[in-house]
Amino acid sequence: MRFLWKAAGGDRYLLERATYSDQVKYMCLGGIVFATGAMAGLAGGYAFYTIFSPKTADVLDKTKTVVQNTTYIPTDPQTVILSVLFGIIWGLIIFNIDRFIVTSTGKGDGTEAITWGELKGAIPRILMGAIIALTISKPVEIRMFKTEIDLAVQKQQEKEKQAGIEQAKINYDKKVADTKAKLGKIQNDIDAKEAAITDLRSEISKEITGKNGNGAAFGPRAEELERQAGIIENQLKELKNTPEYLAALADMKKFDDEKKSDIASAEQKAATLDGLLIRIQKAHEIAGWVISLFITLLFMAIELTPVFFKLMLIKTPYDYLAENRDELIKAENGIEVRYDYYKDKAGQERHLVMNHEADKMVYEKIKLTDIQKELTNYAVEQYKNREKKRIDENLDDYIKNIPPDESGNS
Repeated sequence: MRFLWKAAGGDRYLLERATYSDQVKYMCLGGIVFATGAMAGLAGGYAFYTIFSPKTADVLDKTKTVVQNTTYIPTDPQTVILSVLFGIIWGLIIFNIDRFIVTSTGKGDGTEAITWGELKGAIPRILMGAIIALTISKPVEIRMFKTEIDLAVQKQQEKEKQAGIEQAKINYDKKVADTKAKLGKIQNDIDAKEAAITDLRSEISKEITGKNGNGAAFGPRAEELERQAGIIENQLKELKNTPEYLAALADMKKFDDEKKSDIASAEQKAATLDGLLIRIQKAHEIAGWVISLFITLLFMAIELTPVFFKLMLIKTPYDYLAENRDELIKAENGIEVRYDYYKDKAGQERHLVMNHEADKMVYEKIKLTDIQKELTNYAVEQYKNREKKRIDENLDDYIKNIPPDESGNS
């Protein structure tokens, strides 16, 4: 309870002497502030892990692994440790900001009604609370719809990966076609001889199996066809050993390596589609703006509850004790406040603050300075009279004692 009092900015000394209702009230306010800081820590840690965790080209791989082996934890230990540290730091930052917002929010006019003047004064705190609620709600939202988001992200990854693979194949086919076009007659001859060899092998197969109606045997016709195929194969080997064709083969090997590299690059690019931004976008697409808005409003309600409740709270014994404490501290230090004493240029009533203790010290300093000046003037006057008397008694001796540079003589 004392920790929650401190979280709500309550004075332990006064709360221990106030009513039980005041104690519970500040404990609840502190609980909301602490809960907000804890939620911020969890959300910040999860967002940090989502951003910096290792990426894969298929986010469903981890899900499949968990289904197949329940003892496997699909997490990166180093990123988890960093995420926990970041979450703790982030939670403490938000906790401290919330504590400041709640502590700096006054009781307004001490009634349950929230007037426009009170609401206008609380606008900066409401805006800060809304921003904090937004930063907390988004990581929680993407965690709530993680299964659906993983499926949507996987489809997006697959689409990006397939687009990259198709582009790599198109580039490869174009480069190969250009290389073959440069070969010209050599490529045409190679294609023609390969087609001729294929036809001859087909005829030989028919001769051997008897499909040509000449009987199933390797006869004279089959031998002649085999001889012709051998001649064409030798010619084909000669064509493929020409420098132009060998250079083209080297280029096509390079193009094949480039295609494999482009496919690997497409998978890497697909893996990058697993960040925080795309998950927030997919969450909005899956849940719709209505559900997303209500989740955000829920956290805004939690975040802004202490601010509005403090504006609605009526004054209690704790508030009077706090006012009495403040007045005693001001009295002990010689501070007087005259409320609504004057109007400024805009016509607003202002308090006149008089610091009697400081005014007394300033007055004493001024008087001491005046006395010191008076005594200094008197001492100078007495010294001057004494010197005059000494000159009158012995003018010649005084003149002789004057240094040459002071008498004007060289």
